[in-house]
Amino acid sequence: MNRNLMMKKFSCVLSVIAALLSGCHQTEPHEPHEQPRLKATSPLRQDTAIVKEYVSQIRAIRHIEVRALERGYLQDTFVDEGQQVNKGQPMFRIMPNLYQADLQKAKAEASMARIEYENTKALADKNIVSPNELALAKAKLDKANAEVNVAETHLGFTNINAPFTGIMDHLEARNGSLLDEGDLLTTLSDISRMWVYFNVPESEYLDYVQSKKNHAQDKEKVKLKMANGEVFDQEGVIETIEADFDNKTGNIAFRAVFPNPNRVLRHGQTGSILMNIPYTDALLIPQKATFEILDKTYVYVINQDNKIEQRLVTIDAELPHVYIVKDGLEADDKILIEGLRKVHNGEQVNVDFIPPDKAMSDLSLYAE
Repeated sequence: MNRNLMMKKFSCVLSVIAALLSGCHQTEPHEPHEQPRLKATSPLRQDTAIVKEYVSQIRAIRHIEVRALERGYLQDTFVDEGQQVNKGQPMFRIMPNLYQADLQKAKAEASMARIEYENTKALADKNIVSPNELALAKAKLDKANAEVNVAETHLGFTNINAPFTGIMDHLEARNGSLLDEGDLLTTLSDISRMWVYFNVPESEYLDYVQSKKNHAQDKEKVKLKMANGEVFDQEGVIETIEADFDNKTGNIAFRAVFPNPNRVLRHGQTGSILMNIPYTDALLIPQKATFEILDKTYVYVINQDNKIEQRLVTIDAELPHVYIVKDGLEADDKILIEGLRKVHNGEQVNVDFIPPDKAMSDLSLYAE
């Protein structure tokens, strides 16, 4: 077998092997990429309300300082710290000896003036003395009676009684203490009702005033969350708004009044006012339909070509699992509510549309 014949046979073998290999590795037809199928809904438009919290200061409806009205030694203390005292109940007595002596002296002088007046009147009736002398005697009697009244008043100041029913605070003086006029003895708080003060920003104040124009006869009802997180069992009403804004904070003070039948609240406590803020015809979307980029909130809106568009929205308020949208969406927009991390802006998707009311019925799941 010559060299040329061997080369031809070898070439044929290589051709057969190549054909077999090419037949074993034929390319299968490429299947088209299936578009993701995700859930979408539209914003829900309805009236709603949010609960707004405002830090508050709790004050007794009456809170006064009880002070000594006369100078002297504190002789008796009839009450104790933290005790409830009733209106007119004795609280303190300042040593009254000097004032009792002054009263006795004034009464004696008044008796002398009365005798002198009666004698002068008898003489005047007989035309023995002139009418001027009778008038002078009458003036002396009136002055003496006035001195008695003054002495009785000073003596009364030595007995300090409760001006109203309330709770006593710390005792500032003990029996035997020498008191000057005006020295503090204790403080007294009427906590049958409580004033609760809280500050409201100017924009929310304006919203409140506008909403009250249609309900001028109704007082806004509020609740009070106490320092332990519990909600006070009595409902309060907003009673008044202060006249001026605080230029440093831009806030204005509101005052609500709460009944306090069980004396739970005390003067000086803190808490939070819970106020319902109504939103008329609000636009609601699930929180899980949103995502954030650099502190801005976005949603994926699905256009007519089933392509998703990233859109910036402005959130007005927050409810559990729900946002109230201020700007950026319309009620007929379709928004993606699942698979937000699996898609990209401009991508085409297939969606199953869920009615807004049904989509809002279960919002405990977060966006995937």
